[in-house]
Amino acid sequence: MTVRVRFAPSPTGLLHVGNARVALVNWLFAHARGGAFLLRLDDTDTERGTDAFAQAIEDDLHWLGIGWDAFARQSDRTDRYRDAFERLRAAGRLYACYETPEELEFKRRRQMARGEPPRYDRAGLSMTEAERERYRAAGHEPYWRFLLEDGDIAWTDLIRGPVHFEGRHLSDPVLFRADGRPLYTLCSVVDDIDLGITHVIRGEDHVANTAVQLQLAAALGADPGAFAFAHMPLLADVSGAPLSKRLGSLSLRQLRDEGIEPMALAGLLARIGTPDPVEAVDRLEDLLPGFDLARFGRATPRFDRDELGRLNAALLQRMPYEAVEDRLTALGMDDFGARLWLAVRANISTLAEAGDWYRICRGDLEIERQEEGFLAEAAKLLPDEPWDGETWAAWTARVRDATERRGRNLFRPLRLALTGREHGPEMSALLPEIGRTRALYRLVGRESAVAGGGVVVPLGRKKS
Repeated sequence: MTVRVRFAPSPTGLLHVGNARVALVNWLFAHARGGAFLLRLDDTDTERGTDAFAQAIEDDLHWLGIGWDAFARQSDRTDRYRDAFERLRAAGRLYACYETPEELEFKRRRQMARGEPPRYDRAGLSMTEAERERYRAAGHEPYWRFLLEDGDIAWTDLIRGPVHFEGRHLSDPVLFRADGRPLYTLCSVVDDIDLGITHVIRGEDHVANTAVQLQLAAALGADPGAFAFAHMPLLADVSGAPLSKRLGSLSLRQLRDEGIEPMALAGLLARIGTPDPVEAVDRLEDLLPGFDLARFGRATPRFDRDELGRLNAALLQRMPYEAVEDRLTALGMDDFGARLWLAVRANISTLAEAGDWYRICRGDLEIERQEEGFLAEAAKLLPDEPWDGETWAAWTARVRDATERRGRNLFRPLRLALTGREHGPEMSALLPEIGRTRALYRLVGRESAVAGGGVVVPLGRKKS
């Protein structure tokens, strides 16, 4: 059997980290077994779904490194859902209902007041033609429910283990709205049958849906045993509270804008909830060895933004300049250079932070100088260029001997004057990138540098 999985988001919002985790696990499962990954847009919700959200989902998946072997839209398959409607109705498994939303809510409240679980009372099955006609005369078209059988429904979940439901305890689901539009429960089953899906991997909030959909698949002539299911625990935040899809900071688009690297996020999402070490990877294929759904536990995994930040920094710190050169150029830093990247990458947690060090080394920098007498003395001892990785040690040794300063009293004021920062990359690597002209200007100011014979050009430009 060729493994065939699907990721089926609704284009009603931006892709959330919880959705991205499901997509990634599906992709890894398929690729670890030489199977196929299908992207299906469940776009029957025309009130909330938009083309912009659909495109954003595709863009975010590509950013995360996830491609697909096949693509489908439910909006292109309405004839298949209508065919299913006719077949179920002919088999006596679909029945018309007329209650208004207010009437259904009243019934639900009465059941809960009696301590009963809310379950449709199947009033639609016993309605007389006269009762139906009164609803139609009032302008109410019927909606359609699937008649569940009372028998046992069971499967062995690839994550949860044995799962069991009794059909008589479930509520007959609505499959078609009064306006004729099919709903998720039906569309998903029809699609999974038609598109040859073998494994359905999704969040544990769909467990009850699976019980209903197994009966529905059988009613449509499919073998329910042909499907394997895996229901993953939903992500929580570090406090254990459920993640809200309404929080923009948890969309892939927002994380991307904040400078999160896709492989840092992938490394976290692929391993969170397993006993395996969470680590950033260079490509998705690095996550395939040893991947197994059995590694995922039943406990609620916690998504930690701080942990994601650490993974992001670790990934950047080992990334070669060739991997970021085009991105830095796109940000207007075409002369960043491999030497500067190697100097700063250990001190950044996002690529955007590299821009701060670029401006320090390549651009203008307003410094509020302290201990000006000491800085002036140090400026006099600046060696001539060219500079390399040994220049800082040689220069500070001369300054030490001339001023008798040592340790923090020697190095701190020089670092502050040259970079404006208390901490940062090794000055032995930064000083050649700053260059003598900028160093002199920052130590004593432009006017003093010119008066002392230093050659100062407008910062941000190169000497001709």
